Amino acid sequence: MTSRVIGEERLNGEGVQQAFRTTKRLVGAYAGLSVLTLIALVLLRNHPDIATDTAWVRCLIVVATSLLMASFVARAARGHRTSFRRLRVSSGVMVAATAVIVALPGAFPVWLRTEQAVCGIILLGVVTKANGKVLRAVFAL
Repeated sequence: MTSRVIGEERLNGEGVQQAFRTTKRLVGAYAGLSVLTLIALVLLRNHPDIATDTAWVRCLIVVATSLLMASFVARAARGHRTSFRRLRVSSGVMVAATAVIVALPGAFPVWLRTEQAVCGIILLGVVTKANGKVLRAVFAL
């Protein structure tokens, strides 16, 4: 049976901590932008054409997933295999969901689709790093 936690020697391998720093920054940017968007929505709550019900639902989901991703990357950086897997899966799923949101005409306000496009670009960076050679090698069985 394999260990759920990777040893320090593998976590300190060449480029590993730099890859995690970059991934943490990207996830932090995603979480920060998500929280700022929710704050904007709160401030615009009296404008139903801008703060639509679908925008509220989407923003709450995005804030929740961004915070989960932040916990996944923090635990993965400490060597937790399950968190690394969750980071890889959740970031990929969120990129796909974001692409659908951006592509759907009329389902979401233009401002939210624009914000989601930026989130999608940030998340592509997370997917690239999390699925990159350096981090995958650390968690390889």
